[in-house]
Amino acid sequence: MKVAERCEEIIKLVGSIFVGSEEIIEKLLAAAIANGHVLFEDNPGLGKTLLAKVFAKSLGCEFRRCQFTPDMLPADIIGTYVWKNNGFELLKGPIFTNILLADEINRATPKTQSALLEAMEEQQVTIEGKTYELEEPFIVIATQNPIEYEGTYPLPEAQLDRFLLRLSTGYPRNLDEECEIIRRRIKWEKDDPSKDVKSVITREELVKIQQKVEKDVYVDEAVIKYIGEIVRKTREHPMVEVGSSPRGSLALLKVSRALALIKGRDYVVPDDVKSVAVDALSHRIMLRIEYEMEGYSSEKVVKDVVESVPVPKEYLRE
Repeated sequence: MKVAERCEEIIKLVGSIFVGSEEIIEKLLAAAIANGHVLFEDNPGLGKTLLAKVFAKSLGCEFRRCQFTPDMLPADIIGTYVWKNNGFELLKGPIFTNILLADEINRATPKTQSALLEAMEEQQVTIEGKTYELEEPFIVIATQNPIEYEGTYPLPEAQLDRFLLRLSTGYPRNLDEECEIIRRRIKWEKDDPSKDVKSVITREELVKIQQKVEKDVYVDEAVIKYIGEIVRKTREHPMVEVGSSPRGSLALLKVSRALALIKGRDYVVPDDVKSVAVDALSHRIMLRIEYEMEGYSSEKVVKDVVESVPVPKEYLRE
């Protein structure tokens, strides 16, 4: 199996239905290959659910969607025991799947949000004291609305840290994209075309690709130091109250290796790191309150940090 060719097929397939930046699809695929979770922070109606559905179908994975609400309980996600046939049987929740869309995750209470923590970190859930392993792969794609705060519960830093990447689809970039969305809707003759999507790979093949990322993609010592320097600089930046943890370093490493494989390389270059630094680190740092009030963003801080860290000399282009 030629991984780069399959990845290109997946990106093209998803891009044939979802109108938007190919870079977003590529990063979402990189997160999946790196066996990580993704948080989409964006306004409503920008195609996040459609993107998740088509993406899951292209990977040959089982997909479930869970709409988070304030009255939702942890058992509604992980499942519970019910009395059946003269005994208690486990009624599995939607978390028992390969790709889970946690829609509007910040509308659920912290207790319900925390039901995802064990699954996201350890790929298992505990119900009534008994632990159940989740099937590989297990990927959470969560969404939250950044402009509406009434009736929401902001994700705590501990949970944000579980997401490998934080992405944003954004509005259509120009009139052509806006019109293309309308044209495709007319062509489909229905709101959800994901049911007609054929898988490019199987679930088993995706697991093999995930293993290949871990075993076959080389990371030079100079690149390791480059990653470490970027993460350390986030802790030293004067606008930052709390910098990225070492989990941020590991996130950059994992996504960079996955990107290298997607691009047909078995080694990581600094450009792989730079292209995902903002997405992998911006949600892992907290700005000082005075800078937040002045309108500074964590994304801008990470961009400044990346620009300030010199690229390893052996990778500099002439």
